[in-house]
Amino acid sequence: MKVRFVCFVIFCASLYAQQTSQPSLTIYNADFAVVRQELPLDLKSGENLINVSDITMHLEPDSVILRDPAGKHSLHVLEQNYRGDPISESLLLSLYEGKTIDFEVGTGPSMQIVKGKIIRSGYTPHNDFAMNRYGQNYYQAQIAGASGQPIIEVNGQLRFSLPGIPIFPSLTDDTILKPRLEWLLATDKPGKFPAELSYVTGGMSWQADYNIIAPEKGNLVDIVGWVTIDNQTGRTFENARIKLMAGDVNKIQVGIGGVAKMAMGAMAADMVGAPVTEKAFDEYHLYTLDRSTTLRDRETKQVEFIHAAGVTTKQVYIYDGVKLDPNRYNGWNFENIRNDHSYGTESNPKIWVMREFVNSQANHLGMPLPKGRVRFYRRNDDGQVEFTGENTIDHTPKDETIRIYTGNAFDITGERHRTNYTVEPGKSAATETFQIKVRNHKKEPVEVRVVEHLYRGKNWEIVSKSDDCQKKDSQTIEFPVTVPPDGEKVITYSAHYTW
Repeated sequence: MKVRFVCFVIFCASLYAQQTSQPSLTIYNADFAVVRQELPLDLKSGENLINVSDITMHLEPDSVILRDPAGKHSLHVLEQNYRGDPISESLLLSLYEGKTIDFEVGTGPSMQIVKGKIIRSGYTPHNDFAMNRYGQNYYQAQIAGASGQPIIEVNGQLRFSLPGIPIFPSLTDDTILKPRLEWLLATDKPGKFPAELSYVTGGMSWQADYNIIAPEKGNLVDIVGWVTIDNQTGRTFENARIKLMAGDVNKIQVGIGGVAKMAMGAMAADMVGAPVTEKAFDEYHLYTLDRSTTLRDRETKQVEFIHAAGVTTKQVYIYDGVKLDPNRYNGWNFENIRNDHSYGTESNPKIWVMREFVNSQANHLGMPLPKGRVRFYRRNDDGQVEFTGENTIDHTPKDETIRIYTGNAFDITGERHRTNYTVEPGKSAATETFQIKVRNHKKEPVEVRVVEHLYRGKNWEIVSKSDDCQKKDSQTIEFPVTVPPDGEKVITYSAHYTW
């Protein structure tokens, strides 16, 4: 419902400081950013009242820093007030509680003015911020105190709704049009100078997204990466210099009691026209967009920051044949698992499809890759690209191998059966034998890595096997096998456990 203001009261203060220079943003991927802006000040000796309204709606008041970057003026903030309650219809109704105002009822020639007394405005202050800070009990108490429903008295009768469009006589002295900072500021000498205002704000984040495009045949791919920046701060930043912070930076979430860890990065090596530069900063990495850009409120902006061609990848098939019911074994300890003769005997027929590539300069990459979503495409014989899967990657340093699960194979299946299980009474030992079959219905051979988990005991030994295997960790082995076209590969092995 719109609000008609008959007149306005001009807010007076010693100075309204507004931003006149290029702002600078450092954005993190956990819904916050650091804002830095120049603030022109014209101060007198002693105390000055300063109002600043060119700020975000999610500013953290205790993060505000005001300084003279030239170091010529000593600034002392004697008092700071953060006003985060911009005027709205419901707020203005609350300020006129107990008073009678006009309401516009109807439209056109039939429009008339009705007088109504505001018994209750229904305004519920501090809904979001205070609930996050003080919890659900505070929120419920606020709701109980206001109920969110106005009560208006018209001609001696009570209405639980507004009779029409409220026409307010004026703004009150206690209203603001948008969030603002109010300072009582003292300085040692008068003068005009550009101060620097910086603060932490919520409502802004960034992330990385990758598109990997494979040809119709082969595994030399093109990788295109985007930086996606989201601004929900309630403020537009004109011609801003933007930096993106990468690394595990701890940020305490007010009112939740936890610590959010951010970890983002970007990449700028061997890329065509990548408008991002990177440098080490403290224990993190800082990535700067080479071009200034305008970031509007409620805008999602994307900037291409990777364009690498000819990246060598490898498609990998993995068969992990154990099928476990998580609900059945939830909370089981190692002793229970070892003594359950049926544990791990159900077969999973699915073969995982993985994509591997090395993040190295020799492979046209070679800079730290940030955490983000990776989408895979392959060109069809008609020239169009088709989506073939997606997943996420974690932060990956240079020269590390990335392996991403993209889906399950259609024409390759697996089958796993236990063929023998013997427990040796009194010796704390057991022997278990499995037979694994991998069938390939493709017209070309495929390499499959068959993964087996040795879970019966901490001490184990492979006493017989049909194929060579590799020990991957203390309880995992892997059989790398080649399955012929339209053929089957059978693997058998026996493990002897002691405990």
